[in-house]
Amino acid sequence: MTEIFGIPIQAFMGQLMLGLVNGSFYAMLSLGLAVIFGMLNIINFAHGALYMMGAVLAWIGLNHFELGYWWSLLLAPFVVGAVGIVIERSMLRWLYKLDHLYGLLLTFGLALIIEGFFRDQYGVSGLPFTMPEEFAGAFNLGFMFLPKYRAWIIAASLSVCLATWYVIEKTRLGAYLRAATENPQLTQAFGINVPLMVMLTYGFGVALAGFAGVLAAPAVQVSPLMGSNLIIVVFAVVVIGGMGSILGSIVTGLGLGVIEGLTKVFYPEASSTVVFIIMAIVLLVRPAGLFGREK
Repeated sequence: MTEIFGIPIQAFMGQLMLGLVNGSFYAMLSLGLAVIFGMLNIINFAHGALYMMGAVLAWIGLNHFELGYWWSLLLAPFVVGAVGIVIERSMLRWLYKLDHLYGLLLTFGLALIIEGFFRDQYGVSGLPFTMPEEFAGAFNLGFMFLPKYRAWIIAASLSVCLATWYVIEKTRLGAYLRAATENPQLTQAFGINVPLMVMLTYGFGVALAGFAGVLAAPAVQVSPLMGSNLIIVVFAVVVIGGMGSILGSIVTGLGLGVIEGLTKVFYPEASSTVVFIIMAIVLLVRPAGLFGREK
């Protein structure tokens, strides 16, 4: 049996692929956080709860409305985005000129409310989500079998992340968004509806979390606690990549997912803390993050 560093290649590649899957979720969730912080200066601690909401909405659609996976993948992010728009218009818009701490405290409270509501409705034991039939089975790569759904998660996450990066960094809409962030008064003077752009930016950022939640539903156990178990790691990813950095969130999320997966092969005891160890080292060497801008 072929080995890599003394580890059977099947075990090594299996953990590598699992790391890529986790990294895909880290990348998509941290991307949403980066978009919201970079454009709105809000540290959105409700992101994990909205990720969970996307997964639970997919489960509700499947079990109560007989909506298939693809309809859930389309509709659940829109519903989560609409909830985000209501939150932004009713609460967050009053906090933009205040210290970051106020936004953090408000969104932390919202996360507890959302999580508590779903926990009271569905408990914490987990909700089974049926794997879509078209993703049953696995690809035979010769050295390992790659489950089709894991391959889909990686492909879908990368596509959405790269498309978001392209729109924000390379298009006129992205230029308007960045201008509205840096100088909203001047941007408004040019006839651009800055409040509308801010509202849609927050809605899009949390819709990314909802999309990730639907992707996660068949792969992990759907539970009201699934967001709180993930959000701390995702915040560490954002800090390492650089707060507000779109590219940093994507690259760092995927990279840390792989590092975490390989750590489970070579030193399993450190797999739950390796991300935070890396965060501490990065903050000591480069406080703005790997892709952040030094002030």
